[in-house]
Amino acid sequence: MRADIAVSVPDATPPSLIDPLLAPAASLRGVGPSRGALLTRATGGTRVLDVLFHLPESFVDRRARPEIRAARRGEVVTLAVEVVRHEAPATQRQPWRVIVTDGTGTVELVFFKPQRAQTLALGSRILVSGKLEAYGERLSMPHPEHIVPADQPERLPAIEPVWPLTAGLFAWHLRPVLTQALALVPPLPEWHDGPLMRREGWPSFGDALRALHAPRDPPGPKPRARLAYDELLAHQIALAWVKQRERTRPGRALAGTGALRDEALRRFGHTLTPSQAEALAEIDANMAAPTRMLRLLQGDVGSGKTLVAALAMLRAVESGAQAALMAPTETLARQHLRTLEAICPVPVALLTGSVKGTARRNTLLGLATGRIPIVIGTHALFQEAVEYKDLGLAVIDEQHRFGVDQRLSLGGKGERTDVLVMTATPIPRTLLLTQWGEMEVSRLSGKPAGRQPIRTTVHSLSLLPDVVAAMARALDRGERIFWVCPLVSESETLDVAAAEDRYQALRQRFGNRVGLAHGQMAPELREGALAAFARGATQLLVATTVIEVGVDVPEASVMVIDHAERFGLAQLHQLRGRVGRGAAASFCLLLHEDGLTETARRRLLLLRDTEDGFVIADEDFRLRGGGDLLGTRQSGQPGWRLADPVEHEGLLRMAAGDAALLLERDPRLETPRGQAIRLLLRLFDRGAALRTLQAG
Repeated sequence: MRADIAVSVPDATPPSLIDPLLAPAASLRGVGPSRGALLTRATGGTRVLDVLFHLPESFVDRRARPEIRAARRGEVVTLAVEVVRHEAPATQRQPWRVIVTDGTGTVELVFFKPQRAQTLALGSRILVSGKLEAYGERLSMPHPEHIVPADQPERLPAIEPVWPLTAGLFAWHLRPVLTQALALVPPLPEWHDGPLMRREGWPSFGDALRALHAPRDPPGPKPRARLAYDELLAHQIALAWVKQRERTRPGRALAGTGALRDEALRRFGHTLTPSQAEALAEIDANMAAPTRMLRLLQGDVGSGKTLVAALAMLRAVESGAQAALMAPTETLARQHLRTLEAICPVPVALLTGSVKGTARRNTLLGLATGRIPIVIGTHALFQEAVEYKDLGLAVIDEQHRFGVDQRLSLGGKGERTDVLVMTATPIPRTLLLTQWGEMEVSRLSGKPAGRQPIRTTVHSLSLLPDVVAAMARALDRGERIFWVCPLVSESETLDVAAAEDRYQALRQRFGNRVGLAHGQMAPELREGALAAFARGATQLLVATTVIEVGVDVPEASVMVIDHAERFGLAQLHQLRGRVGRGAAASFCLLLHEDGLTETARRRLLLLRDTEDGFVIADEDFRLRGGGDLLGTRQSGQPGWRLADPVEHEGLLRMAAGDAALLLERDPRLETPRGQAIRLLLRLFDRGAALRTLQAG
């Protein structure tokens, strides 16, 4: 990647100030190789700071010290008692019991390791804390969590953090390590505005860590919120810095003449929808400006993104430049090739890993000489061997498959290349501030002319015979059907439909009208099955999610999804979008196991009740998390250590505004707050992330 694409954050922070926090966790007492490996597994890092950022997931309140007769069963209590009797087990499989009393009742302390019980001398007075249970009239406390002498109450934590752990790592291992780590936290300059700190009632960075890891009182939400905002602000500043550099980086005006566009629209045969026209106007304004475009075009399934991108590419060609469109898979690249060849009045070439020999050499030569004005391809488009005479516009499709560094790489192929990213996965509002925070955004709403609504229904798999009978009637009418399964082959651990098994069953019923396509097939066999379905040689295609993108069969009008509860909402919506592309009425049947959880039922009913991908995407984000926001991982809660983009959505929006205003007022981070912000970026690795982009 070109060095001037990315950003380096100048670092004027005295190294000694935070070096102790960046030191290896192995430098702490008691952290040897084996303990260090467990800490790394639990915390996700090897530094002292990673240990500090391993926040508790809950807290146990041990302040309640009732008399035994008033203690509530099923709760954690702390009892001041005297040891009155030991009951040794009759066999090795039985526990050792120690009977204690406070004069108002008795409790059995239950130990399966007698060594701990045998340290409790008769007549000794102790404080014992744990969960109190009842078996008939008998009260017991299995495996007491804390036992300390009654005259040393300071040894018993009143509020005890509960940290996420891993096999072999226990709280009593982590607690002394955290005590040492907290002692290394220096007084740091405050990087947040004073009015904000007072309004929110937030503690300092160090006090927030101490309130969570070594609380004297229940910490409440403020310490965690403060640390979450630290992380969110660091991230937003990093993205805002990228946006600032990209927007101010010299570009060039690509004015266009409109001639090629007019011919493309004539060949297309339909007028643009209002949202297509609005998005194209926003793109045109960027391309006409002397600065570089970095814009996201987001649209629902079938909203017409490819047409908008094609018209933007033709504007670049009209201006004497070249345009490239990168897709994540060859299947999708070939689909775009067919679409553009049908409407573009200029040559369109394909460059993927499968293009070899003379064809590849001719394509590379055509790009280098400018003879090829538009190229469609995969990652092959930005390999070192590929040179462009004058790349004016880079379009990146299905952005959710790429990370920040990849989306900038293709733009680096041109001296002043505009970049347009488009995705068919509607993006939740929260993610617009995170993963795409450095981009301007255009959104397509509605569907182009000719797209049909899709009626979605939800059915139990106990009704499978009725569903198959309905498919038989549809096949007799000449309809084409997708049948999607979550697995390729039968699993010993998951009792769900497998494509190969469903294919065999349906083939017995419908014969050669059934085809099969999945990711473990040889590519030529899979492509052959998709092609046979597209031309009507087969009518029912049993498949896995290989058909999620890049498959366009307008004649397909029915989508059956086996075990729909096994898929994410966004993925279900993408799969549903494979039908409704032709003139026929279209249907999507969601088949599910009996006994759905309430959450799973709510997800499927949401899909039944709306085709709005943006509503679906918001719900999916809240259910599954947002993925790795600076990388390529796209599900599961992201690379956040302290923040939750759903729980802290309000803080995220606040951080986005704060970051923009900060860089507007202090673009070089030279003020006292700016200097503190540099420290914040180092603590959260954002300076390192940006330097990685620069070096990439």
